[in-house]
Amino acid sequence: MAAPPARARADYDYLIKLLLIGDSGVGKSCLLLRFSDGSFTTSFITTIGIDFKIRTIELDGKRIKLQIWDTAGQERFRTIITAYYRGAMGILLVYDVTDESSFNNIRNWIRNIEQHASDNVNKILVGNKADMDESKRAVPTSKGQALADEYGIKFFETSAKTNLNVEEVFFSIARDIKQRLADTDSKSEPQTIKINQPDQGAGAAQAAQKSACCGS
Repeated sequence: MAAPPARARADYDYLIKLLLIGDSGVGKSCLLLRFSDGSFTTSFITTIGIDFKIRTIELDGKRIKLQIWDTAGQERFRTIITAYYRGAMGILLVYDVTDESSFNNIRNWIRNIEQHASDNVNKILVGNKADMDESKRAVPTSKGQALADEYGIKFFETSAKTNLNVEEVFFSIARDIKQRLADTDSKSEPQTIKINQPDQGAGAAQAAQKSACCGS
């Protein structure tokens, strides 16, 4: 019988680090809150620098511990965020379907990934706020799919507000990463990333100002 993976621990089989990136206000924090806590708020505080949450899921008979890092979209935090790219196993590129500029900037975010992340990092494209009225939509679904096809990555439209496809997005990228790690178990060093977690908890790196990043 084969030995268990070197990265296995008592409470989980795989530890996977994910990174949420995208322009400020596209709803990254709300997607994370919906997935990790099952909650939603229309007035969410703006992320300052980096925040994270953890959720353990069951996937194909394995316990997967997801450590999900939420990044600030503002330009002034860009240098802080790039330090987190290299350790990421998966990156969710998020834009707002009602904000064409946030979609156009996805190419810039992908360039950042190419410059700073590992070559084999998994990527997924996410068009958030899909619950909004069609009259407010600025980016057609077909345009999002075409961009994802161009880069050879998966694409989902989501709504943190209605919980549309939120679970599906995180489970999809986690499954792809788990498969990649399983395929390399016997021929490479463990790829688990250990990150020191702040004692004060996940809410420490947030500001007090309100933002309408998530609601319709």
